[in-house]
Amino acid sequence: MNRVARRALLLALSTLGLAASAQEVTLKVSHFWPPGAMPPTKILQPWCDRIAADSGNKLKCQIFPAMQLGGTPAQLIDQAKDGVADVVFTLPGYTAGRFPAMEAFELPFMSRSAEATSKAAWDFYEKYGKKEFAGLHPLMFAVHDNGYLHTKDKQVKVLGDLKGLKFRAPTRMTNKLLASLGATPVAMPLPQVPEAVSKGVIDGFLLPWEVIPSVKLHEMVKYDTETDPSRPALYTAVFTMAMNPAKYNSLSPELKAAIDKNSYAGLSATAGKIWDESQAPGRKAATEHGNTFYTIPASELDSWIKASAGLYDEWAADMDKRGLPGKQMLQDARGLISKYQK
Repeated sequence: MNRVARRALLLALSTLGLAASAQEVTLKVSHFWPPGAMPPTKILQPWCDRIAADSGNKLKCQIFPAMQLGGTPAQLIDQAKDGVADVVFTLPGYTAGRFPAMEAFELPFMSRSAEATSKAAWDFYEKYGKKEFAGLHPLMFAVHDNGYLHTKDKQVKVLGDLKGLKFRAPTRMTNKLLASLGATPVAMPLPQVPEAVSKGVIDGFLLPWEVIPSVKLHEMVKYDTETDPSRPALYTAVFTMAMNPAKYNSLSPELKAAIDKNSYAGLSATAGKIWDESQAPGRKAATEHGNTFYTIPASELDSWIKASAGLYDEWAADMDKRGLPGKQMLQDARGLISKYQK
């Protein structure tokens, strides 16, 4: 082989090597939970493992828990939009009023199971939510298991018990729910709740069972109030895993295929199922701590449903103002939940 041919071969091999290495991508993934919490360990990490396996280990995650990339939980959405993170796992509702269409699933007494409602949420996004998430590449929409009331010093049994109590809620819609029921809502993200309880800033909080042990809140309250399962849950909240669009578009077809195979409707359904399954282990921690439980009967819950009914009309009217068919959207959200409910 002459010198020119050898040089051409070395150049070709070098170019191939650069191309191969260019396709090895590590995604910066950010979330607000502590590292051992259920969503990052049971939903996020398995997703990362699957995309790695399906890309021949060319696509990997570097996970930054507990806001290690800086900022606050409410800023996660913009971190994905601006490319500070490649993927985030968060609640759109932490940015109040910014994603109003998807708030349909945070209206009170909508969900009976996280799996069914998560499937419905993805379908609803496909029909109504793409415009408001235009600056992102959503990978999943899912809701958590049924949300309940947890209090430090007073057991909530009837609607009147909420009067005068300061309650934390995660989203705009759950704050509206609390106000409609007579409580004083206090908005804050999850990481702030333990300190707020210990300092008496709040008397209680709305949370599903799943997340409570990860921040040891079952040790900070005495009372847990659940709702009769014959009625839909008091509330749930919508989560998303969302990717920076430019990062997604920069991937090779092979790496995009690994993302696509493991995301969207399938990931939404899987995440909802995992949330449903997480309810019993989360509740067990409060049981073992010796907390006092109460289940609000259906007859009493009906008065709560009536008291909060105006929120549906208010949400639909807000959608109408935005040029969207509010009542039809609400009907579709309920219909999709019913479709997937077993």
